Amino acid sequence: MRALLTGQQMKEVDQITIGEIGIPSMVLMERAALAVVEEVKKRSKPEDRVWCVCGCGNNGADGVAAARMLFQAGYQVTVMVLGDRSKGSKEFLQQTAIAGKLGIRQMDVGRSPEFSRIFSQGCDVVVDAVFGVGLCRAVEGMYKAFLEQLSAMNRRLTVAVDIPSGISSEGGQVLGTALQADVTVTFGWEKLGTVLYPGRSYAGEVVIADIGFPKAALSLAERSWQEAGAGELCAFACEPEDVKQLPSRPPYSNKGTFGKALIAAGSKNMGGAAYLSALAAYRTGAGLVKVLTVEENRTMLQTLLPEAVLATYDPERMAQEPGYYREWLERECGWADVVVLGPGLGREAYAEYLVEMMLTAACSPMILDADALNIIAANPHMTKYFTENIIITPHLGEMARLRGESIGEIRQNLIPTAREYALRFGITCVLKDAATVTALRDGRVFLNVSGNSAMAKGGAGDVLTGVLAGLIAQGMEEGESAVLGVYLHGAAGDTYQKEKGEYGLLARELADRILKAPVPRDAWHHHE
Repeated sequence: MRALLTGQQMKEVDQITIGEIGIPSMVLMERAALAVVEEVKKRSKPEDRVWCVCGCGNNGADGVAAARMLFQAGYQVTVMVLGDRSKGSKEFLQQTAIAGKLGIRQMDVGRSPEFSRIFSQGCDVVVDAVFGVGLCRAVEGMYKAFLEQLSAMNRRLTVAVDIPSGISSEGGQVLGTALQADVTVTFGWEKLGTVLYPGRSYAGEVVIADIGFPKAALSLAERSWQEAGAGELCAFACEPEDVKQLPSRPPYSNKGTFGKALIAAGSKNMGGAAYLSALAAYRTGAGLVKVLTVEENRTMLQTLLPEAVLATYDPERMAQEPGYYREWLERECGWADVVVLGPGLGREAYAEYLVEMMLTAACSPMILDADALNIIAANPHMTKYFTENIIITPHLGEMARLRGESIGEIRQNLIPTAREYALRFGITCVLKDAATVTALRDGRVFLNVSGNSAMAKGGAGDVLTGVLAGLIAQGMEEGESAVLGVYLHGAAGDTYQKEKGEYGLLARELADRILKAPVPRDAWHHHE
């Protein structure tokens, strides 16, 4: 696991590193600039024209230091300064003074006599060091105008310093306007704003550079946050090495060794949801999977997945005589080590009874998805049956219905929404989005960094429920299975993308790739 920080948290770590531990700010700055320069050199030629576009704070100072190093390496470098130099930080003033003594061309955007001529000539590479992680309000005025001019200009490469200018480090929102980067070199720890969308799209490839922040600084910061009642780190992310947490497969074993999953899913004409969840549970390693579904799905399921056991019911009789099925449902729930409830279930009266009955009958961990969540949203009293071994897996629309809010409100507050819901009911909440947020009942939050747009297909969510069920069946704790399962689900999508591209993925192909590549290449997030 690796930590993800907000901009405010990173500033506090920075202050502790400099003020309490005693590592000079300029030392960190020089190492940050070196990391930026290394990425520029990998992707450019010394004859390229480089603009280091800098604000007057310490992010801008990083950019000026990078300009000096590129200048000394033979690049044609211009430092473009946005803002009032007289109000610049101490480090910014030091860096610009050094650059001046070396004869590096500097000009104030919109003020220097040669600015219009130089800008009209364009450049090959932009180093974006205008705003750092501290930006918390909309970009306006000359800043906005110039960033929009840069965005419209042809250039081959843009390297962002710490975070693309205009992106909120807290939630990834575009604050008025933002500059698209090809590469973002971030320092110490990745920021939430380059994991959450749309910031993730603006960041391009993210390189996490070690510039000398000691782990002790993060530990001291965490202690201060806890003492202030702010909790622990805001978020974490899985890495390929975390796949090692998978349950072992002892050679002396049988199907009972790896657990039993009950998949209550699929209504008439929606049997595919049951099939995909059951298939994914098997692909993830469950020993035995039973599908509890309507009788109409029998032939299809026995044809597509003969490995699954079936337990079928008559939906009309269940609606008319719910008591008839009570003992049967209790017995089926008692058989299982984990229960999936909801994919393709429908919202008819019998489904409402089925959800409530199984919520009260199941003592094993339960994964609530799709129509089970829609039924609970329409019948809020059912939340009284929530226990600590429940995982919910809503997409934004389902979460909006559960909370009585708009999708837009949920989208703007993914982390707070998932965390508050998990804490309120003492459950695990997997809030599905392009960057899925998993909130555990102890307050910890995990953001997923695997996956891609090929997975935006019907049935992909049904596969995820099956993956989680497969992990829990093998003995993983609910929170652990949710975090790792979401990562594995995305990694399967990444495996498909590398094999066949972004367009043709079918959900069953996603299930077939679960654990096919246990340690996938993480194309967009890597450590230096």
